[in-house]
Amino acid sequence: MKDRAAEHSVEERYSQWKSLVPVLYDWLANHNLVWPSLSCRWGPKVEQATYKNRQRLYLSEQTDGTVPNTLVIANVEIVKTRVAAAEHISQFNEESRSPFVKKSKTIIHPGEVNRIRELPQNKNIVATHTDSPDVLIWDVERQPTRQPVLGVTASRPDLLYFVEFLMAGKDKSVVLWSIHDHISSLAADQGTQKSPGSKGSAVNGITADSPIIQPRGIFQGHEDTVEDVQFNPSSSQEFCSVGDDSCLILWDARSGSSPIAKVEKAHSSDLHCVDWNPNDLNLILTGSADNTVRMYDRRSLTSGGVGSPIHIFEGHTAAVLCVQWSPDKASVFGSAAEDGMLNIWDHGKVGNAGTEKSDYPPGLFFRHAGHRDKVVDFHWNAADPWTIVSVSEDGEKTGGGGTLQIWRMIDLIYRPEEEVIAELDRFKSHLLSCSS
Repeated sequence: MKDRAAEHSVEERYSQWKSLVPVLYDWLANHNLVWPSLSCRWGPKVEQATYKNRQRLYLSEQTDGTVPNTLVIANVEIVKTRVAAAEHISQFNEESRSPFVKKSKTIIHPGEVNRIRELPQNKNIVATHTDSPDVLIWDVERQPTRQPVLGVTASRPDLLYFVEFLMAGKDKSVVLWSIHDHISSLAADQGTQKSPGSKGSAVNGITADSPIIQPRGIFQGHEDTVEDVQFNPSSSQEFCSVGDDSCLILWDARSGSSPIAKVEKAHSSDLHCVDWNPNDLNLILTGSADNTVRMYDRRSLTSGGVGSPIHIFEGHTAAVLCVQWSPDKASVFGSAAEDGMLNIWDHGKVGNAGTEKSDYPPGLFFRHAGHRDKVVDFHWNAADPWTIVSVSEDGEKTGGGGTLQIWRMIDLIYRPEEEVIAELDRFKSHLLSCSS
C-alpha cells in the first residue's frame, strides 16, 4: 500500500511539473534511454550558429550483460536563450528520443562506466572509471565507432599525456596519476595501422597491450570506500575526498600522503559526492545518504570530531548522489538525489529571506522535477550559461532504462530582481500601448 501511494505521488508530482514546463523553462529536451546512464558530461562546442549551437555530450550505457557496456559520444543541438517556442517544450513525449540528441559514436567499454571526466587541456580526451581500480583514457576522435553486440571485444583505451588525474576506489584509497611527461603510445601505433578495437585480450578491464602507467601517489586515510574526489580548481596538488566512513578529507600532495585535515563526522551517514567551488576556493560542498547537502569552509576544517558546516541544506527526501557548483554564479549550486529531484540553490540567499515564512528550505530557488526516478548525475554547461544535462536511472515502475534531459530554466528566475521588474514593466507598457 505504501509503495502504491508513493508511486501515485510521483506521478502526481510529474504531471504537475509537466503542466508548468512552458512557464518554468526556456528550453527542454527529453531523451529516452534504452539503458541507464550512470554518468553524463558536457564536451566541447562543435559548431556555432545563429539560433542554436552544437556541442558534444558524453554518457554511459549500463547494460544487463546481453550486450556490452558502452561509452557514448553524442552531438546535441542546444537552442539559444529565448529561441524555443513554449508549445514546443510543452509537447515532448517522455517515451521518445529527442531530435536534439544524435548519437555519433559508440565505444565498447570494459565494464560499466560509473564516472566520466573530460580533460580541459585536450577537448578530445576523456577518462572513465569502473568498479575496478582501472582508469581508462580515450581519444574520442581517434576511436572508431563500434556496434555493441554480444561477444564483441572491448575497445582498446588510449593513453595520451595530460595533467594530474584523481580517482576514488573501494580499497579505501585515493590514487593520483600524472601523465604530464608521458609520451603517447599512439605514435608507435600509427605505423602499424592497427584498430584500437581489435588488439589484444582483456586483463583487469584493459587490453593486455594497452600502455599502463603507475600512480604518482596513493593517499590512505579513509576507513571505508572512497566515493568521490575533487581537485582544488586552482591547484593540481590539493584535493578533497569523501567516503562511506562519513569523512571529508583534505589532502595536499606536497605534504606527503597523510591527510592535512580530516572531518570525522562530516555527515551522519555515508558521503556520496563532493565539489570544490571554482569561483570561491574556500567553499566545499558534500552530499550524503542522510539526505542533506553541507557546505564547508576549508579554512575551518580541522582533524577529528564532528564537522562544523557553514550551512546544512535540507530539501531532499532521499540520498543525495551528486552536487556541483554552477560555473555561472559563485553562490549557486545544484544537488541531485534518489528522490528524483534536482534542486538548484543559492547560498547567498540563506538568511536573507526576511521574516515571511516560506514552504521551501532556505536557499532553494528552483526544483527540476522532470525525472520520475533517482537522478544519478548532472552537469552544468560551461559553454552555454544555465544549461544543465541530467540523467536518471529509471526503475521498473517508470518503464526501466534511463532518461536524459537537457534543460534551461527561464532567465526571469535567476536574473537580478531589478532587471526582471524593469523588463516586466516594459512588457506591460507594450501591452497597454497595443490595446489603446
